[in-house]
Amino acid sequence: MAIMEKYVTLTKADRLIMDACKSLAEGLSQFIGPGCEIVLHSLEDIEHSAVKVLNGHYSGRREGAPITDLAMEMLAKIRSSGDSHTNMVYMNATKAGEPIRSATLPIVGSRGVIIGLLCMNHYLNLPVYAFFESMLTAPGGEVRAAETFASSTGELIKQVLDEVRLTVMRDAQVSAANKNKRIIALLYEKDVFKFKDAVVKVADALGISKNTVYLHLRNLDKNGVAAHDTEEGPAHGHAPATI
Repeated sequence: MAIMEKYVTLTKADRLIMDACKSLAEGLSQFIGPGCEIVLHSLEDIEHSAVKVLNGHYSGRREGAPITDLAMEMLAKIRSSGDSHTNMVYMNATKAGEPIRSATLPIVGSRGVIIGLLCMNHYLNLPVYAFFESMLTAPGGEVRAAETFASSTGELIKQVLDEVRLTVMRDAQVSAANKNKRIIALLYEKDVFKFKDAVVKVADALGISKNTVYLHLRNLDKNGVAAHDTEEGPAHGHAPATI
């Protein structure tokens, strides 16, 4: 195994990356469920490398724990591969012989140097009922959300517009004269007008001029409604925003 330096000096940007990875680790833990132990290691201090530990009851690890010999071995393999972005996924086992599916994912810093490791150990002996319970429920009981999977921005704009228009048309509290205005406001809140040509596409779908759409957008800005950047028209003074 290659000898690894004891410390890696982290820059300010590197520390921001590690902080972001802490949130990522928490999100992965919520998504995967209680059967997966997740440990975020910082290579700045390998004697106290564990800066984030989730479901550490499996191994008894806590934040401040040292890096493991296996993590060091995986790091050496990543480095020897010649690609700092190489992910290591492998089968493992506990001291008692229980199967684990593991992953060691390198975290590359601002200078292209590996500054940390995100290690995951999925304990495969988790009872079936516990596995399905974690898969079929969301933390905190969040309401199931609808998501649009479009193959192009044009299709995405159309699908979101169709959903918003249906909602507005069913709302008896919105007068017929204000239907389009309300539709545009809801699309604006969803950042639809950040997409290139969104104004033209929405105007065509609603059967109104693009200048009318821009008028509504200016009024939304004036009224302080979600002051986001929009694709610019004749009355605006900077270039169109695109995603």
